[in-house]
Amino acid sequence: MTSVLETQTLTKKYGRHEALTQCTVSIPAGHVVGLVGPNGAGKSTLLHLSVGLTQPTRGSVQVLGATPAGGADQLARVGFVSQDHATYAALSVGEHLKMGAHMNPRWDTSLANRRIEQLGLDPRQRAGRLSGGQQAQLALTLALAKRPELLVLDEPVASLDPLARREFLEIIMESVAEDQISVILSSHLVADVERVCDYLVILVASRIALAGEVDDILASHHRLVGPAGDTAPLLANQKVIESHRLGRQTMLIVHSDGPVLDPSWVIEPLSLEDVVLAYMGQGRAHESTSDSGDES
Repeated sequence: MTSVLETQTLTKKYGRHEALTQCTVSIPAGHVVGLVGPNGAGKSTLLHLSVGLTQPTRGSVQVLGATPAGGADQLARVGFVSQDHATYAALSVGEHLKMGAHMNPRWDTSLANRRIEQLGLDPRQRAGRLSGGQQAQLALTLALAKRPELLVLDEPVASLDPLARREFLEIIMESVAEDQISVILSSHLVADVERVCDYLVILVASRIALAGEVDDILASHHRLVGPAGDTAPLLANQKVIESHRLGRQTMLIVHSDGPVLDPSWVIEPLSLEDVVLAYMGQGRAHESTSDSGDES
């Protein structure tokens, strides 16, 4: 099955700053993908490269087996909603739908009209007078009415209140269930990702830190609590993501390649947020080391 997104050593520089570094990832079709990481990690850069809004400095990126924005047919296969929702303040809701129908060969007029009616939006109302949640829903309607194979969402709920955020995510899940589209959702709100996503990509310090199905990630990551001291025998099959000394005990978050056989260690399950925060903390430690090196 074709990957919805495949990159090889993808790098994007803005001046001397690398917003994305040596990014290699392959995301299979049929998933709702959560793209998470701290601010400045490269999430928006990766998505902008994926929809053709910017070009790589080095490396390659393919979406649905083709070059992003590589022609009218490819543009029609991908729906995109940005954080600012990209609606036009002076145009009415109805004018947005007419524009969408004019620009998209697979436009589904009945779907667009039905969604606008369900949302209670007045087709005559200008987009600039809509609430933030309504503008987000209008932008999502425009993306879905394209009948895309892939829906790319760049922090679309970041500025929404909890109710508007929930309604937005519910529409996404309904569309996935009805139309079997793939989704890549960038967010710094791990609770939202945990609610709707079954595949996770963690970006830290402009690099891919982890990628995989959520169930596999949770099954292979654990919290270990045990005696302070030499942990070398324990770590033969474990990659330490985070480590804390707690008095006479050590707490580790590990990525396991095998069982923990030492009975002196207690194994505890982790939530998805636990895993994400551990990798983000690892990235912060890396940045602190880099900053220290710059000063010396």
